[in-house]
Amino acid sequence: MSNPTAAILIIGNEILSGRTQDVNVNFIAKRLAARGIALSEVRVVPDIPHRIINAVNELRAAFDEVFTTGGIGPTHDDITSECVAAAFGVPWEIHPETFTLMEARMGRENFNAARQRMATFPRGATPIRNEVSLAPGFSIGNVHVMAGVPRIMQAMFTALEPTLPEGTPIAMRAVYGMGLMEGAIAAELTAIQTRFPDVDLGSYPFRRGDAGGVAIVAKGTDITRLEAATAEATQMIAAAGIEPVQGEPEPG
Repeated sequence: MSNPTAAILIIGNEILSGRTQDVNVNFIAKRLAARGIALSEVRVVPDIPHRIINAVNELRAAFDEVFTTGGIGPTHDDITSECVAAAFGVPWEIHPETFTLMEARMGRENFNAARQRMATFPRGATPIRNEVSLAPGFSIGNVHVMAGVPRIMQAMFTALEPTLPEGTPIAMRAVYGMGLMEGAIAAELTAIQTRFPDVDLGSYPFRRGDAGGVAIVAKGTDITRLEAATAEATQMIAAAGIEPVQGEPEPG
Protein backbone atom coordinates (compact mmCIF):
# COMPACT_ATOMS: atom_id res chain seq x y z
CA MET A 1 0.00 0.00 0.00
CA SER A 2 1.35 3.43 -0.93
CA ASN A 3 2.14 6.06 1.67
CA PRO A 4 -0.42 8.77 2.47
CA THR A 5 0.12 12.02 0.57
CA ALA A 6 0.06 15.60 1.83
CA ALA A 7 0.17 19.22 0.73
CA ILE A 8 0.99 22.43 2.58
CA LEU A 9 -0.91 25.64 1.88
CA ILE A 10 0.89 28.76 3.12
CA ILE A 11 -1.46 31.72 3.46
CA GLY A 12 -0.33 35.32 3.77
CA ASN A 13 0.70 38.43 1.88
CA GLU A 14 3.77 38.72 4.11
CA ILE A 15 5.25 35.53 2.62
CA LEU A 16 4.64 36.62 -0.97
CA SER A 17 6.07 40.09 -0.34
CA GLY A 18 9.27 38.67 1.10
CA ARG A 19 8.73 40.43 4.41
CA THR A 20 8.53 37.10 6.24
CA GLN A 21 10.62 34.05 5.41
CA ASP A 22 8.75 30.77 5.74
CA VAL A 23 10.42 28.16 7.95
CA ASN A 24 7.34 26.04 8.60
CA VAL A 25 7.66 23.88 5.48
CA ASN A 26 11.01 22.49 6.60
CA PHE A 27 9.62 21.48 10.00
CA ILE A 28 6.43 19.93 8.63
CA ALA A 29 8.21 18.12 5.79
CA LYS A 30 10.66 16.40 8.14
CA ARG A 31 7.95 15.35 10.57
CA LEU A 32 5.76 14.02 7.76
CA ALA A 33 8.64 12.02 6.28
CA ALA A 34 9.33 10.41 9.67
CA ARG A 35 5.67 9.44 9.87
CA GLY A 36 5.64 8.04 6.35
CA ILE A 37 3.49 10.77 4.79
CA ALA A 38 4.75 11.95 1.41
CA LEU A 39 4.71 15.73 1.05
CA SER A 40 3.79 16.22 -2.60
CA GLU A 41 3.01 19.92 -3.00
CA VAL A 42 3.56 23.28 -1.32
CA ARG A 43 1.48 26.26 -2.40
CA VAL A 44 1.50 29.91 -1.30
CA VAL A 45 -1.56 32.15 -1.70
CA PRO A 46 -2.34 35.74 -0.66
CA ASP A 47 -4.99 36.90 1.80
CA ILE A 48 -7.67 36.88 -0.89
CA PRO A 49 -10.81 34.83 -0.09
CA HIS A 50 -11.45 33.18 -3.45
CA ARG A 51 -7.78 32.24 -3.83
CA ILE A 52 -7.77 30.56 -0.40
CA ILE A 53 -11.10 28.82 -0.96
CA ASN A 54 -10.09 27.48 -4.38
CA ALA A 55 -6.71 26.28 -3.11
CA VAL A 56 -8.23 24.49 -0.11
CA ASN A 57 -10.76 22.69 -2.32
CA GLU A 58 -8.19 21.72 -4.96
CA LEU A 59 -5.68 20.40 -2.44
CA ARG A 60 -8.11 18.51 -0.21
CA ALA A 61 -9.43 16.70 -3.27
CA ALA A 62 -5.95 15.81 -4.51
CA PHE A 63 -4.17 14.73 -1.31
CA ASP A 64 -4.87 12.66 1.79
CA GLU A 65 -3.90 15.43 4.22
CA VAL A 66 -3.67 19.22 3.84
CA PHE A 67 -1.89 21.51 6.29
CA THR A 68 -2.48 25.26 6.17
CA THR A 69 -0.32 27.82 7.97
CA GLY A 70 -1.11 31.47 8.58
CA GLY A 71 -4.13 33.72 8.80
CA ILE A 72 -5.86 32.57 12.00
CA GLY A 73 -5.10 35.50 14.29
CA PRO A 74 -7.38 38.34 15.46
CA THR A 75 -6.76 40.97 12.78
CA HIS A 76 -8.72 41.94 9.65
CA ASP A 77 -6.45 40.02 7.28
CA ASP A 78 -6.68 36.77 9.27
CA ILE A 79 -9.35 35.20 7.08
CA THR A 80 -8.25 31.59 6.79
CA SER A 81 -10.86 30.19 9.18
CA GLU A 82 -13.90 31.68 7.44
CA CYS A 83 -12.45 30.78 4.03
CA VAL A 84 -12.10 27.14 5.08
CA ALA A 85 -15.73 27.22 6.25
CA ALA A 86 -16.72 28.53 2.82
CA ALA A 87 -14.64 25.84 1.10
CA PHE A 88 -16.51 23.14 3.01
CA GLY A 89 -19.87 24.88 2.60
CA VAL A 90 -20.57 25.07 6.34
CA PRO A 91 -21.32 27.99 8.69
CA TRP A 92 -18.51 29.84 10.44
CA GLU A 93 -19.57 30.01 14.05
CA ILE A 94 -18.43 30.26 17.65
CA HIS A 95 -16.98 27.02 19.00
CA PRO A 96 -18.50 27.00 22.51
CA GLU A 97 -15.78 25.04 24.33
CA THR A 98 -12.98 27.12 22.80
CA PHE A 99 -14.88 30.36 23.50
CA THR A 100 -15.37 29.41 27.16
CA LEU A 101 -11.73 28.36 27.57
CA MET A 102 -10.32 31.52 26.02
CA GLU A 103 -12.69 33.81 27.90
CA ALA A 104 -11.75 32.15 31.20
CA ARG A 105 -8.02 32.43 30.51
CA MET A 106 -8.07 35.97 29.12
CA GLY A 107 -10.78 37.43 31.31
CA ARG A 108 -14.12 38.66 29.98
CA GLU A 109 -12.94 42.26 29.87
CA ASN A 110 -10.00 41.34 27.62
CA PHE A 111 -11.80 38.84 25.41
CA ASN A 112 -12.90 41.36 22.82
CA ALA A 113 -14.53 40.81 19.41
CA ALA A 114 -11.16 40.53 17.65
CA ARG A 115 -9.99 37.78 19.99
CA GLN A 116 -13.34 36.02 19.73
CA ARG A 117 -12.56 35.47 16.05
CA MET A 118 -9.95 32.96 17.18
CA ALA A 119 -12.71 30.93 18.86
CA THR A 120 -14.79 30.89 15.67
CA PHE A 121 -14.46 27.78 13.48
CA PRO A 122 -16.23 26.07 10.60
CA ARG A 123 -19.12 24.01 11.95
CA GLY A 124 -17.93 20.48 12.71
CA ALA A 125 -14.25 21.41 13.17
CA THR A 126 -12.14 19.85 15.91
CA PRO A 127 -9.71 22.13 17.80
CA ILE A 128 -5.95 21.54 17.58
CA ARG A 129 -4.44 22.23 21.01
CA ASN A 130 -2.05 25.17 21.33
CA GLU A 131 0.20 25.03 24.39
CA VAL A 132 2.05 28.24 23.47
CA SER A 133 -0.56 30.95 23.11
CA LEU A 134 -3.87 29.22 23.94
CA ALA A 135 -5.87 30.02 20.75
CA PRO A 136 -6.16 26.68 18.94
CA GLY A 137 -5.99 25.67 15.32
CA PHE A 138 -8.56 23.21 14.00
CA SER A 139 -9.12 20.23 11.74
CA ILE A 140 -12.08 19.69 9.44
CA GLY A 141 -12.15 16.70 7.13
CA ASN A 142 -8.59 16.20 5.90
CA VAL A 143 -7.64 19.87 6.33
CA HIS A 144 -5.59 20.98 9.35
CA VAL A 145 -5.47 24.72 9.97
CA MET A 146 -2.52 26.04 11.98
CA ALA A 147 -0.84 29.31 12.90
CA GLY A 148 1.90 30.89 10.83
CA VAL A 149 4.16 31.84 13.76
CA PRO A 150 6.70 28.98 13.79
CA ARG A 151 6.77 28.18 17.51
CA ILE A 152 2.97 28.19 17.67
CA MET A 153 2.64 26.12 14.51
CA GLN A 154 5.13 23.59 15.88
CA ALA A 155 3.14 23.25 19.11
CA MET A 156 -0.05 22.71 17.11
CA PHE A 157 1.57 20.16 14.80
CA THR A 158 2.96 18.24 17.77
CA ALA A 159 -0.52 18.07 19.28
CA LEU A 160 -2.04 17.00 15.95
CA GLU A 161 0.65 14.49 14.98
CA PRO A 162 -0.65 11.41 16.88
CA THR A 163 -3.96 11.62 14.98
CA LEU A 164 -2.38 11.58 11.52
CA PRO A 165 -2.18 8.43 9.36
CA GLU A 166 1.09 6.54 9.14
CA GLY A 167 3.02 4.95 6.31
CA THR A 168 6.50 3.56 5.88
CA PRO A 169 8.96 6.22 7.10
CA ILE A 170 10.68 8.06 4.27
CA ALA A 171 14.44 7.85 4.79
CA MET A 172 17.23 9.88 3.23
CA ARG A 173 20.88 9.23 2.41
CA ALA A 174 23.41 11.68 0.97
CA VAL A 175 26.92 11.69 -0.42
CA TYR A 176 28.89 14.61 -1.82
CA GLY A 177 32.14 15.52 -3.48
CA MET A 178 34.09 18.77 -3.29
CA GLY A 179 35.03 19.95 -6.77
CA LEU A 180 32.41 17.72 -8.40
CA MET A 181 30.50 19.26 -11.34
CA GLU A 182 26.92 18.30 -12.23
CA GLY A 183 27.70 18.15 -15.93
CA ALA A 184 30.36 15.48 -15.34
CA ILE A 185 27.93 13.09 -13.65
CA ALA A 186 24.58 13.85 -15.32
CA ALA A 187 24.53 10.83 -17.63
CA GLU A 188 25.58 8.31 -14.98
CA LEU A 189 23.21 9.78 -12.41
CA THR A 190 20.38 9.36 -14.91
CA ALA A 191 21.42 5.74 -15.37
CA ILE A 192 21.37 5.15 -11.61
CA GLN A 193 17.91 6.70 -11.39
CA THR A 194 16.75 4.37 -14.16
CA ARG A 195 18.06 1.36 -12.25
CA PHE A 196 16.36 2.57 -9.06
CA PRO A 197 12.98 4.02 -10.11
CA ASP A 198 11.65 3.57 -6.57
CA VAL A 199 14.32 5.91 -5.16
CA ASP A 200 14.08 9.69 -5.52
CA LEU A 201 17.55 10.88 -6.58
CA GLY A 202 18.56 14.52 -6.73
CA SER A 203 21.80 16.43 -7.34
CA TYR A 204 22.40 19.72 -5.53
CA PRO A 205 25.35 22.03 -6.24
CA PHE A 206 26.68 23.98 -3.26
CA ARG A 207 29.33 26.55 -2.40
CA ARG A 208 31.59 26.52 0.67
CA GLY A 209 33.67 29.67 0.63
CA ASP A 210 35.76 29.68 -2.53
CA ALA A 211 35.12 25.99 -3.19
CA GLY A 212 32.05 24.08 -4.28
CA GLY A 213 30.75 20.68 -5.15
CA VAL A 214 27.65 18.59 -5.66
CA ALA A 215 25.61 16.58 -3.15
CA ILE A 216 23.64 13.53 -4.27
CA VAL A 217 20.56 12.97 -2.12
CA ALA A 218 18.48 9.79 -2.21
CA LYS A 219 15.05 9.43 -0.59
CA GLY A 220 12.81 6.40 -0.33
CA THR A 221 11.02 3.92 1.89
CA ASP A 222 13.05 0.78 1.11
CA ILE A 223 16.31 1.10 3.06
CA THR A 224 18.04 -1.68 1.13
CA ARG A 225 17.31 -0.05 -2.22
CA LEU A 226 18.12 3.39 -0.83
CA GLU A 227 21.55 2.31 0.35
CA ALA A 228 22.25 0.43 -2.88
CA ALA A 229 21.50 3.56 -4.92
CA THR A 230 23.66 5.65 -2.60
CA ALA A 231 26.50 3.14 -2.97
CA GLU A 232 26.34 3.49 -6.75
CA ALA A 233 26.33 7.29 -6.41
CA THR A 234 29.40 7.00 -4.17
CA GLN A 235 31.19 4.89 -6.79
CA MET A 236 30.19 7.39 -9.47
CA ILE A 237 31.80 10.26 -7.56
CA ALA A 238 34.97 8.23 -6.97
CA ALA A 239 35.12 7.33 -10.67
CA ALA A 240 35.14 11.06 -11.46
CA GLY A 241 38.39 11.34 -9.48
CA ILE A 242 36.70 13.01 -6.49
CA GLU A 243 36.73 11.71 -2.93
CA PRO A 244 33.14 10.91 -1.90
CA VAL A 245 32.03 12.04 1.56
CA GLN A 246 28.98 10.45 3.16
CA GLY A 247 26.24 12.73 4.47
CA GLU A 248 25.21 16.28 3.61
CA PRO A 249 27.86 19.02 3.33
CA GLU A 250 28.08 21.37 6.30
CA PRO A 251 26.20 24.66 5.81
CA GLY A 252 28.48 27.27 4.32
